[in-house]
Amino acid sequence: MKPLLPLLLSLFAPAFAARAQTTAPPPPTETAAVQATIRAFFAGMRAGDSAAVRATLAPGAIFHTLTNGPGPPAVHPESPAAFLRAVGTPHQEVWDERIRFGQVLIDANLASVWTPYEFYRGSTFSHCGYNSFQLVKLAAGWRIAHVIDTRRQDKCP
Repeated sequence: MKPLLPLLLSLFAPAFAARAQTTAPPPPTETAAVQATIRAFFAGMRAGDSAAVRATLAPGAIFHTLTNGPGPPAVHPESPAAFLRAVGTPHQEVWDERIRFGQVLIDANLASVWTPYEFYRGSTFSHCGYNSFQLVKLAAGWRIAHVIDTRRQDKCP
């Protein structure tokens, strides 16, 4: 029986590989729902509405930023609670993060989204980079579980 196992595996392995490569793209409605959650996040930020931003986040959401120089690149955790306080604290300039949707990948209740961005305080450019969002689909809909971004002042996407 043991000599048959490698033979059976060699016969069925190509079928499994072919199935994995032909996965259908997500329905457009799911892609739109994921994008709507991210748009709501930034609309809340623009409006200074921390409750609106909080509504887009999954419980236990995590924020990170990657920094470049001086020194070696580093990953820095950021507190979602501190971010929400900052959004809700009155400030003179509108915080305007202008994004474009790059790739949106969805598998079941997990989505990964890549968005190049430019950030403005009022009409003044501050920085740019890329956001990577990980979203999960919960009973209430798509929620942001993790955001990690890059930040720089030049060579914008």
